Amino acid sequence: MATLTHADVIDGKAFAASLRARIADVVPAFVTATGRAPGLAVVLVGDDPASAVYVGSKGKATLAAGMASFEHRLPATATQDEVEALLARLNADAAVDGILLQLPLPGHLDEQRAVATIDPGKDVDGLTPVSAGRLALGIAGMVPCTPYGCLLLLQDRLGDLSGKDAVVIGRSILVGKPMAALLLGANATVTIAHSRTKDLPDLVRRADIVVAAVGRPEMVKGDWIKPSAVVIDVGINRLPPADGAAKGRLVGDVDFAEVSAVASAITPVPGGVGPMTIACLLRNTLVAAHRRAGLADPEGF
Repeated sequence: MATLTHADVIDGKAFAASLRARIADVVPAFVTATGRAPGLAVVLVGDDPASAVYVGSKGKATLAAGMASFEHRLPATATQDEVEALLARLNADAAVDGILLQLPLPGHLDEQRAVATIDPGKDVDGLTPVSAGRLALGIAGMVPCTPYGCLLLLQDRLGDLSGKDAVVIGRSILVGKPMAALLLGANATVTIAHSRTKDLPDLVRRADIVVAAVGRPEMVKGDWIKPSAVVIDVGINRLPPADGAAKGRLVGDVDFAEVSAVASAITPVPGGVGPMTIACLLRNTLVAAHRRAGLADPEGF
C-alpha cells in the first residue's frame, strides 16, 4: 500500500513576524535621518465589525514597529465629498507616509473614485490607478499587500520563479490581477483562471504554482494538483456552523486535507497569507517614507 505524502505547511505567521522584526530594526535609522517616524493613516468609514478588527490589528502592528499610527473614523452616513476631503487632508499631511482606506465602503459610496483620490506616493495598499499602471508596466511603485506577501512566500520556498508555470484562480483587482503581474515580473509563465474558465481542474494540474483567490470554500481539490506544486491559499471563508456549534469553521479556497496530501507545500488558513498582509503594509509604509524623504529604498525591502 502506497504511503501518502504530506505537503510542507508554509508558516506565514512566522515569516510575517520575521519581516515585521526586520522593519522595526530599520525604523530607527529613518528617525535619525528625518527626525520623525514613518506614519501610516488608516481610514475607516462605517461600523463594519470585521473592518474594525482589521483596523485595530493594523494600528497595533504599526506602533509595534516603531511607526506613527493615525486612525480616522467616519460614520456610515459620510458622503463621498467628506471621505475624499479627509483623504485630501491626509495627502497634504507631512507626517503621513501611507494612507489605507479600509474596504469595503458603505454601499452608497464610490470606492474606485475614493481610492483614486489617494496620492500614489502614499498608496500603501497599491490600489490607485497609478499604482496599478506602474505594476503593469514594471515601474517601481506601491504593490498591493496580499499579492506581495504571496510572492515573498513563494520566493522563500522556491527561490527563482523563472520559467515556473503559475495558475492564479481569481481575477480581482485586490489579488488576482496584481498577483499575475507580480508573477510575470518574476519571469513565471502565468495563466489567470476564473469562474468562466473551461476545464479548470485540467488547467490547474499542470501548474508548478497555484494561487487560489476566488472566494469559494474548499473549491480546489486534491486531484487538481500535481505532486510538486506549491499552493498558496488566499481565501478566507466561514462554513455554516455544525450542529451544536456556535460558529462555523474557517477554511480557505483550497481543500486543505486533500491538497496537503498531494502538493509539495501549502499555506494554511488561518496562519498562511493573512499575517503577511499586515507585514507587507508596514513594508510599503517604510518604503513610501523613504521615497518621500528622498532616501534610497531600505536595503532588503
